[in-house]
Amino acid sequence: MTQLPDYPRLRLRLTFGPDDMMGPGKAELLERIARTGSIAAAGREMGMSYKRAWQLVETMNAMFREPVVHSSRGGSKGGGASVTETGQAVLEAYRALEAAAGAAGREPLQRLLEMHVDMSDGK
Repeated sequence: MTQLPDYPRLRLRLTFGPDDMMGPGKAELLERIARTGSIAAAGREMGMSYKRAWQLVETMNAMFREPVVHSSRGGSKGGGASVTETGQAVLEAYRALEAAAGAAGREPLQRLLEMHVDMSDGK
């Protein structure tokens, strides 16, 4: 079987209820918070406003039994944010589910690719 290109790719969104969803954007935000130590910096890197990044963090914190992000206000030492153990576990489980879905969908995806018209060829 040939190596699949970067596209198409699966984007997995879990819906726990009408307002409780976990998808690639929230997972990426968690990863960036873990790396930068800042909700604002993580949001900036993703091209989203500080307010939107905070809204997503608040939503995720409310979705799970334990908070996924802990934040501290600024001050003389500055504020910051960190992904909690629960947040790391949520992120690891989500990424594992993505990998499993991708592996399970490999053959149907290959069939779809073989039928797909490449619009970059001018068709």
